[in-house]
Amino acid sequence: MAGNKAAGIKGILFDKDGTLVDFDATWSVVADLMALEAAEGDRGRADALLSAAGLDFEARRFKPDSVFAAGTNMDIIELWFPHLPAAAQKEALARFDRITAEQGSAMAVPLPGMADALAALHAAPYRLGLATNDSTAGAEKTLAALGIAQLFDAAYGYDAVANSKPAPDTIRAFCDLTGLKPSEIAMVGDNRHDLEMARAGGCGLAIGVLSGTGTRDSLAPMADVVLGSVAELPLYLADR
Repeated sequence: MAGNKAAGIKGILFDKDGTLVDFDATWSVVADLMALEAAEGDRGRADALLSAAGLDFEARRFKPDSVFAAGTNMDIIELWFPHLPAAAQKEALARFDRITAEQGSAMAVPLPGMADALAALHAAPYRLGLATNDSTAGAEKTLAALGIAQLFDAAYGYDAVANSKPAPDTIRAFCDLTGLKPSEIAMVGDNRHDLEMARAGGCGLAIGVLSGTGTRDSLAPMADVVLGSVAELPLYLADR
């Protein structure tokens, strides 16, 4: 069934962290910076915030579908500061967006084989887009830092659409830009949010990858196929 669907795919939307970028290598330090700032330098409180956001301290990894793995900066703020007034919440969001955009792009570690796979898909040619719950500025800075921005038609952060993942707004925006139908688009991601968005938006393919925080058990129920990483995607689509 997935093979038949793949034959009609003309565009691909990618999640960023855990799909194109090594999530833990890139974000463990950034998350720590955010938590320490939120805790005003209190190490114990910062660790408690990180744990609440999904960090498994034993494994030194963020749990699948946790707030930090799949949510937006606003989700993190609402978790860490549940009673913050609106004005202070807006200030905290601007501060966190700045940290993630600057530090996230500066520290971005590409996943093995990602750049070659994207170049092959772009040459095929597929229309490529980025769909992330990071900010749009952070997404664009990261694509530029990795030297792959020229391969993408657009990058959509949580602030580029009315409703972020798992809502289907980004799929509709990418369709409006490219003229493609949702059934002609594949969504690729490492979390259930990515696959839920694919289903909500009527994507032709929902593809899970095991290169981030998601596991086969967490992804398989929502995915048409689960691949090891984006590096396997050109061959998978070519074989269809």
